Amino acid sequence: MIRFASAVSLAALSLAMAGQAWAGAAAPGTEEPGPDALAVAGAVSDTQLPDVVVTATKRTTNLQKTPIAISVMNSEALEDRHVQSLMDLADGAVPGLRIATFEARQSALTIGIRGIVPNDANQPAREQGVGVYVDGVYLGRQHGLGAALLDVERIEVLKGPQGTLFGRNTEGGALSLVTRKPTGEFGMRASAGIGNLNAYNSQLHVDFDAIGDFAIKMDGVISVQGPVTKNILPGEEGFGAYDRRGLRGQVRWTPTANFTANLAADIGKDKNTPFYSQLLNFNPNGLRVVPWTSTSIPSGSIRALAPIVQVNGDSIMKRADIGTPQQWSVDDTRGVDLHLSYQATDSLELRSITAYREVDVEQYDNIAGAHRPPVTGPNANFSRYSLAGLWQHQFSQEFQAVGSLGDRIDYVGGLYYFKETASDDAATPSTNRWNADGTGYTILDPTPTIRGFRSIDRQSRAESESKAVYGQATWTPAVLNDALHVTAGGRFTWDDKSGVLSKVNNVATNFTFQEKNERFNPMVTVAYDVSDDVNVYAKYATGYRAGGASSRSLTYRSFGPEDIKSYELGLKSDWLDRRLRLNAAAFYSEREDSQIDFSLVTVIGASTRNTLETINAPGTTKIKGVELEAMAQVTDGLTLSASYAYTDAQVPPTRNPFSGVVQQVFIAFTPENAFNLAADYTAPMFGATFKAHVDANYADATQAFDQFELKNDSSFIVNGRLALADIATRPGGPLIEVSLWSRNLLNEQYVYRRDPSNRATIGDYGNFNTPRTFGLEIGLKY
Repeated sequence: MIRFASAVSLAALSLAMAGQAWAGAAAPGTEEPGPDALAVAGAVSDTQLPDVVVTATKRTTNLQKTPIAISVMNSEALEDRHVQSLMDLADGAVPGLRIATFEARQSALTIGIRGIVPNDANQPAREQGVGVYVDGVYLGRQHGLGAALLDVERIEVLKGPQGTLFGRNTEGGALSLVTRKPTGEFGMRASAGIGNLNAYNSQLHVDFDAIGDFAIKMDGVISVQGPVTKNILPGEEGFGAYDRRGLRGQVRWTPTANFTANLAADIGKDKNTPFYSQLLNFNPNGLRVVPWTSTSIPSGSIRALAPIVQVNGDSIMKRADIGTPQQWSVDDTRGVDLHLSYQATDSLELRSITAYREVDVEQYDNIAGAHRPPVTGPNANFSRYSLAGLWQHQFSQEFQAVGSLGDRIDYVGGLYYFKETASDDAATPSTNRWNADGTGYTILDPTPTIRGFRSIDRQSRAESESKAVYGQATWTPAVLNDALHVTAGGRFTWDDKSGVLSKVNNVATNFTFQEKNERFNPMVTVAYDVSDDVNVYAKYATGYRAGGASSRSLTYRSFGPEDIKSYELGLKSDWLDRRLRLNAAAFYSEREDSQIDFSLVTVIGASTRNTLETINAPGTTKIKGVELEAMAQVTDGLTLSASYAYTDAQVPPTRNPFSGVVQQVFIAFTPENAFNLAADYTAPMFGATFKAHVDANYADATQAFDQFELKNDSSFIVNGRLALADIATRPGGPLIEVSLWSRNLLNEQYVYRRDPSNRATIGDYGNFNTPRTFGLEIGLKY
């Protein structure tokens, strides 16, 4: 209970700190419900499925009338799954959306949709394949994406190329987060909770009464969890822990009925430690084993394991076998954005989105002890400490015109500008030294881990400038009872990127690259309303991802852009008096010049180096799949839902730049089959409302790397939540909710990342998912 009281006090402290922080964050603009929002969300009976509002087309529309494959998770669904960051969606809540850590680090997330998954976008000159947006603002780096979510109203997962309206690097799709906006009426929501693994969390969201034309909203969030694997070295951090905190404020000014300005700012700190990398097997190639104390290793042989090294390929280790120096990695994110909206006429709205964002990352990753190179013997150094930093800042400006021409044409047009500068460096010293017989070790002088004393493996800086003009229009001809809708659009993009790799293996260099790309990406959709409740569409869309250069390359080797063409057939339908909803999409994509990653781990003196080259695959990568979503209102209080994604990707064989061999390559983190089932039940109880939720998520085994055939494990994760809500304290007073939740309820253990790079010297190592977590939470709403 002391921990719970602490969480409550932290929630109050969040608001106090927010008042001293910046004056807002994440505003409306493209996500602002228009005048017809209430009509779209229209009231339905308790026995009917509700309408879902989306803003995927830059205007407020009904999900069932929008000819795009979209999955939506609202705030209630996020709460039921106890989703506190995007990292929590790695369980497969949306089967077509794949989220994984980069390596084992929580400080950078890899996000993929429909087989578009960059294995290593963790570099200044490398782009993501799925665009991540918060209230219409594009986030240029995958760093910082694991930060705490700040009062998200819904998450829209737009599948397939979104090259027309979202544009930059959205060849796989877009992940659009829409946050709650100021209301101008007083309201407060607060919650605090405790859980296993020494976890606690708190939130406080306050809407203030309007002051004249100004509405103000403040948000504060804290989410903490202790280590999953204990570090046995005294005084050092454990593995798989996090401490995420965020503050945001918004100020909305509405001086007239047709003009709105929303200024927002946010600041976040995500402290985390990587997941422990375990040795999953030893000597899988069946080589001759020589004693660990041998002075040399003959060809075709492998050194035995030190006596204290453990092999565990079945479950996550709760206690590390080797103690290593390990401190928090820290992601600092901050940003400010201004959204302006002017209703020029009844049929034309002009918008502006101006945004500036920064992310600073200090990464500390000593997660494997003796489980990965350098693999050494008596009195030699081991345990690779990956020390890296990334610093990025971006500015973007977007102008939009959203309007209609009569009753037949709706259009969106815009101008977009994006400017980014990012730099990074990395060092990999060894921190431990074996004794003579492998029964113990000592910790080395920590000086080489301190910035300014490090031997730098790489150091780079990249700049990117992107300009675009886009437009899209939907025409409803006066035929077929207004049931036919034809949408056409396109985006002209000009990208200019350059960079310098200034240091390699602690030696000054001057490797440079410059990449200029111009593209026109068209889109055409034909939609038809079979009835008021059944809609079908056919869509052709294109997209592209800019080229760049690998900062992990010894020569800063550059690579070109990749382009995609996608063909899609879709169905949106409601049946049985809107008790049953069935949506489906089938797609086929052709991607040219796919960017494929090849890595090579080498030992240089007392440290190791991971060299990575990115190659454009020859020919055409073919990706096809099917996505199904269903929801049923079985009774007044029981709702069942299910979704399924099938994805098949075939990449042409590609020449490995290290071996020179043309080999089969793969798409990472994309299961062939994935599905989700969920049940939600509500009923009156003791004058309050009882709520129950359970969901089950399955995914086939996936590839962890582009170049290796070896797969990760399949997964089956179950989450659940029970709550008693709407508990009245007094007439007209605040309402209380008490809930019990669990993630990974069945404590499923699976390897989500398996690395066979070092089979010849020790064996495969990898990372397990987070074990079962559970907790108690109390919320208050006024």
